[in-house]
Amino acid sequence: MSNFLAVDTSSKYLTVLAVKGEKTVLRHTPDCALKHSVVLMGEIDAALKEAGLDPGECDFFAAVTGPGSFTGIRIGISTVKGFAVATGKPLVPVTAFGLLAYNVKDDVFYTVIDAAHSHYYVCGFGARLPPCYMERAEVEKLTAPLYGFEDLPFENYTKLNVRDCLYTAVTRSAPSDKMDALYVRKSQAEEGRKC
Repeated sequence: MSNFLAVDTSSKYLTVLAVKGEKTVLRHTPDCALKHSVVLMGEIDAALKEAGLDPGECDFFAAVTGPGSFTGIRIGISTVKGFAVATGKPLVPVTAFGLLAYNVKDDVFYTVIDAAHSHYYVCGFGARLPPCYMERAEVEKLTAPLYGFEDLPFENYTKLNVRDCLYTAVTRSAPSDKMDALYVRKSQAEEGRKC
C-alpha cells in the first residue's frame, strides 16, 4: 500500500486525501466558496496529522489537473508540485474526467462537467470523443450514459459523489515527472482580450 497526499481544487468543492498504509483520511468541503488558497494548507495539515503521515513519507503527490476552475486548478497543482520538489517524489496527475471515469463501470459513456453559462466540458470513454467544450444542446444529443458530480439537467445522467471518487482515480493513475493543467477552453480573460 502506498503513502500519498492528493488534492482536488478543480471546482467549488475541496477534497484532500491523505493515505498512510491502511489508514485513509478524507477531508471534503462541499462548498469552499472558491477560497481554496485560504483553506487548502490548513486542510492538508489536518489530514496529514490525522493520518500520522509526514510529507517525506509520501510515495507521490496527486492533484486533479482540470478542467474546471482555472484558479483552483493552478492552486492544487502548484501545491502538490511544491511538496514533490521538496521531497523529490513523483507526481500523479488526474484529470477531472479521469476522476469520474475511474469510478464508472460502463464500457461506453461520457463524463460531463459544468462550465457555466449552459456550456459543459465533455469527454467520451469508449466513445472516442476527446476533451471538448460543448453547448447544452450538443450534450443533449449524446446517447450513451453521462456521468458527473454536479446536479445537471440531462435525462441519461448519473451524479457521482465526488468525495468518494479521488481515492480510486489516484490509485489507478500513473506517476509522472510533470503535471500540467488541462484547459479545454481559453479563460474568460483570454477570450475577452483584444489582439
